[in-house]
Amino acid sequence: MSELTHFNNDGRARMVDVSDKTSTVREAVAGGSVYVNDGTFKHIMSGEIKKGDVLAVAQVTGIMAAKRTSDIIPMCHPIVITGVDIAFNPDEKRCAIDIEATVRCKGETGVEMEALTAVSAAALTIYDMCKSVQKDILISDIRLLRKTGGKFGDFIND
Repeated sequence: MSELTHFNNDGRARMVDVSDKTSTVREAVAGGSVYVNDGTFKHIMSGEIKKGDVLAVAQVTGIMAAKRTSDIIPMCHPIVITGVDIAFNPDEKRCAIDIEATVRCKGETGVEMEALTAVSAAALTIYDMCKSVQKDILISDIRLLRKTGGKFGDFIND
């Protein structure tokens, strides 16, 4: 296991200094799922949720969240994101909305946290917009799927 980098010599939290790192193109893809019941799934897919188009709002929320990650995760660097894409894969059989967020930048640090934050915020938006018709919605399996670029190279989460 590699050394923990977010602590100074006194054992206190610090933001890692990335000024000596090489600027490279980086990409991270995160995923997660929102599980609803059959009725809620049908309402989402037919546009019958009273708050509006659930997936359109969740998509915008995910993009906004990726851009604001450093405002809510204390040790994240504010970075210039060059692209964010949020994709939804509704699965009627599982009554699930699978979410995938892809975030890109050219910089000294990666965008894993931005991709994970985008998925989380999109999932929370689906929950918020549907909670009036279902209380037991499940948000699950938020995880890094893959990343490219940077000192440690590529990662694929099988």
